Amino acid sequence: MKKLLVANRSEIALRVIRTAKEMGIETVAVYSEPDRRAPYVDQATEAYYNETYLNQDAILDIARRSGADAIHPGYGFLSESADFAAHVLERGLTWVGPRPQVLEDLGDKISARRVAH
Repeated sequence: MKKLLVANRSEIALRVIRTAKEMGIETVAVYSEPDRRAPYVDQATEAYYNETYLNQDAILDIARRSGADAIHPGYGFLSESADFAAHVLERGLTWVGPRPQVLEDLGDKISARRVAH
């Protein structure tokens, strides 16, 4: 992993960016207008404007344009999306999180109980 796109904002993005930097990994932040001057944007190696954090196609396009070879979804909707994880992997990028099948299995209470048993 050489360049990590952090598909989240605020404190979690800042923590991931700091850790990646300590590991010698370049970072890409995604920000919307209210976060233009947020600490995580300043700390990232690169930052790209995007209207929303939830537009998966836009996030994948930023990964392509920035040359990121990995995506960390942070916490929240993207981190729980098996489809997004699968799209990241289909593009040959590293997904920093559970495999899509795990997200799918644990995202449903009935299948999660089956997995737990």
